[in-house]
Amino acid sequence: MTVKKTVTFKAGDKVVYPAHGVGEITEVKAKKIGTEEHRFFEINILESGMRIMVPVTQADSVGLRKVIDRATITKIYKILGERKIKVDTQTWNRRYREYTQKIKTGSVYEMAEVLRDLSVLGRGKELSFGEKKMFDTVRELLVSEIAIAKSRTQEKIRVELSDIITA
Repeated sequence: MTVKKTVTFKAGDKVVYPAHGVGEITEVKAKKIGTEEHRFFEINILESGMRIMVPVTQADSVGLRKVIDRATITKIYKILGERKIKVDTQTWNRRYREYTQKIKTGSVYEMAEVLRDLSVLGRGKELSFGEKKMFDTVRELLVSEIAIAKSRTQEKIRVELSDIITA
């Protein structure tokens, strides 16, 4: 039996909310719903300014997690640099669904695989509009998180990623 550890964050912590990116917990607040009191993380998504409230008890299930560390960045860069991969030849809309599922997991490794696969695929043929949009979205999710983790500008990280995937 596995015991799920409750995620604990506090105001000021930088966190990642899958498919929305890096946010900052502005406060942990209690709200009364019906007769019960529930605690929520109030998160401000840095890129969009969107405000999200996540029940503390649901933080794990929605994939809320800490920003990655430098060791994880090294693994991401390694994934992005891989070139000996089998390019998926299924139809673009099936690939799109599969990649969307990977992005929704919130796993930076899966997002790195999507970015790598789309960049490799884009070398051989023109990406569809949906694939180009997905490429840009997943790249920006990775850029924003890596920039926070490395304390660098997003522009510098964008250049780093570009250098790796076009090498």
